Amino acid sequence: MRVIIAGGGIVGLSAAAALRAQGTEFVVCEQAERVRAAGASIGLWRNALEVFDAAGIGQRVAELGTPISTWFYDERGAAFRAPGSTEQDHAFSLLPRPELNALLADAAGPAGVRVESRVVGFDEDERGVTVHFADGPSERADLLIGADGVYSKVRERLLPGSVAANHPGHHAWRGVLPTRGEPAEGSVLTVGRERTRGGFTRTYGRMTMWMVNQFDCAPLAGTAKQQALERVAHIAEDGWNAALAGLIEATPNEAILHNQIMRVPELPRFASGRVVLVGDAAHGLSPHIAAGGTLGVEDIGVLVRELAGRQDVPAALEAYNADRLARYSRVREHSLAVENAVDAAGYAKHYAAFSHWMLAERPRIEQILPR
Repeated sequence: MRVIIAGGGIVGLSAAAALRAQGTEFVVCEQAERVRAAGASIGLWRNALEVFDAAGIGQRVAELGTPISTWFYDERGAAFRAPGSTEQDHAFSLLPRPELNALLADAAGPAGVRVESRVVGFDEDERGVTVHFADGPSERADLLIGADGVYSKVRERLLPGSVAANHPGHHAWRGVLPTRGEPAEGSVLTVGRERTRGGFTRTYGRMTMWMVNQFDCAPLAGTAKQQALERVAHIAEDGWNAALAGLIEATPNEAILHNQIMRVPELPRFASGRVVLVGDAAHGLSPHIAAGGTLGVEDIGVLVRELAGRQDVPAALEAYNADRLARYSRVREHSLAVENAVDAAGYAKHYAAFSHWMLAERPRIEQILPR
């Protein structure tokens, strides 16, 4: 079997690493001139880490991770966790995106990654799929994996009219810089006034990542740093969270990442006979549940599991599609509940409900490596 993977981000490279471990022929097609990761850090829960374990790279991934134990604070510094929740409901690993991307690219192997190669469409038939590129000849494969993010060309061809749209008024600001002496234990996530949230945590290489986001933003003005600092006022009253403001002040304006949050509409299916969507290409959600990367890697575990268990690619994709549609119906319910939480106590409650369900009902990925 030959597989073409559109997109060389974390999810696409995770697919490559898993397929290589399984002995499947593949090529990752990345449109950029080199494989790189946008953003600062990514949180991965146990369900994603188990996929890397099954692919034989779990220890290498774990060595990059910083264990995180999340608490939720209000704008005055009162701490919350949901009554009855457990430590496991709040524990994940924070990994630096560039280093994780480099690790996954190494696991995929240099021969398996092709840069400056942009997938723009495809035609499929009963025997396979013909993949079209912006430059260069079309190629045949048995399977096309669309891991090309919220702006996926594969999704637009598979499901016309599925273009990603703004999450109206939802903006996020992020940065990473050398640790400056802010508190080291756990992470700080504050839910404040005006639907504003923000916090910081230590991460790999003596670095600290910070973030601020707000729903229902008024039209923005000023620099990215000014915009982020303006929102800190909603989550840092009476001297609480001075470290967050200090981190933002210390970050050069050009190093601050600002994003208008985009969302993929709910899709009727994630696969056809020879084409499958994974990660943000399939279900790009608002990032406030901090599990988009985790769920994308989980997609890969389910997909490779189904491919390993069947000789028939369309049957494997049908099983993947059924599994993922049911899973994401619940994910969207939990995501909306977290988004609509009005205070730190409500956020803590809905966040723990989501993480507990996600882990308790996670798919079993017993084996990717060939027996």
